Amino acid sequence: MSSSGGSKRGIVLYLHAHQPLRVRKYSIFDTAIKHDYFSEDEYDHDSDRNNEKVFRKVVDKSYRPMNALLEKMLAKHSDFKVSLSITGVFIEQAEKWAPDIIQTFQRMVKTGRVEIVSETYYHSLAFFYSMVEFEHQVAMHRKKIKELFGVDTKVFRNTELSYNDSMAKWADEYGFKGIMAEGWDPILQWRSPNYIYRPSGTDNTRLLLKNYRLSDDVAFRFSDRGWPEWPLNADKYNEWVNVALGDQNIVNLFMDYETFGEHQWKDTGIFDFYEAFIDKWLANSANTCYTVSEAIDAFEPAGEISMPHTVTWADTERDLTAWLGNRMQQEALRYIYSLEDDVIRTNDKNLINDWRKLQTSDHVYYMCTKWFNDGDVHAYFSPYDSPYDAFLSYMNIVRDIRWRLYSHRNTGGLGG
Repeated sequence: MSSSGGSKRGIVLYLHAHQPLRVRKYSIFDTAIKHDYFSEDEYDHDSDRNNEKVFRKVVDKSYRPMNALLEKMLAKHSDFKVSLSITGVFIEQAEKWAPDIIQTFQRMVKTGRVEIVSETYYHSLAFFYSMVEFEHQVAMHRKKIKELFGVDTKVFRNTELSYNDSMAKWADEYGFKGIMAEGWDPILQWRSPNYIYRPSGTDNTRLLLKNYRLSDDVAFRFSDRGWPEWPLNADKYNEWVNVALGDQNIVNLFMDYETFGEHQWKDTGIFDFYEAFIDKWLANSANTCYTVSEAIDAFEPAGEISMPHTVTWADTERDLTAWLGNRMQQEALRYIYSLEDDVIRTNDKNLINDWRKLQTSDHVYYMCTKWFNDGDVHAYFSPYDSPYDAFLSYMNIVRDIRWRLYSHRNTGGLGG
């Protein structure tokens, strides 16, 4: 479990940028008449389904202040580094409504100390339904990142950190040097997430595992006044990271971008906390930060990890039940992927684009019917009155997609 060339111990900071395109309240009476599933006009103008309204709000609360802080930290500390993943769905909205966010991302990447991680363009679960579609979305995302940032992605993370041995084997064959996953106790058992591992059945790919306790202390518990450790300050957190790391290699702190300013509001002190923690961490000359690729290069694998069953970073179970836990979710995904061959065959760019946007995992996340803490989290993120409302709007849209396919077959026409 040794490092390569006496590398410093470090933290790997990773943030995931994503905002879905929510479907509007689409009724059965819209089918075969209206095809504007993601409209920003008079439909839902004042609701949480208005994509432009939601995106601009989240950018103001989270992305602009967090990007400003990251640029400040990059200027202040030569050892400060961070890794980001940015979905294609987010990029398209930012290009349309907040191009300055793209520009700040570009400036950060140009420093050479911010790495972009690869993923599916549409934040989809395509890996579990169609390898053809999955690989197409990965290629789309890599191409978009290359166009915007001039870099080739080297490390992969699947949607919601969903991961298993088959995915690791795919990443190895595809040429990714690393892949990211949840450091879940039932899988790790006696082992620590604070090392680089070799995924079972691979030759060249390396596995980085999220330290979920330390990550979730910030992402989920930071502002919880009922948490025994509240309030969390930089001194306390720095001590926790030091104790967790000990004589190990790395601590992987993986979380959503919107942890900062949206999930944890500015008035909780989240931005000041993050800056103070980084200042304190890097004040110790024995410490550093790594990008995901640098961590892989710096340390040899401590051993092999096998995850035969899919693990994610969501909900108590850390499995796919956040998206596949009930019949509504299962049916919605089954229907949308069953249309693949017919949709692609039309060569109708509008239809294909709509079909791909409907694969975004958030759509079925909103259909979750779990209770207790997990249910509260799902309800917090959902713009719908109930999971059943989310399901009805989505399935009415699926019916309209089928009508558009019917139009193509019978008229050779433009159902889009």
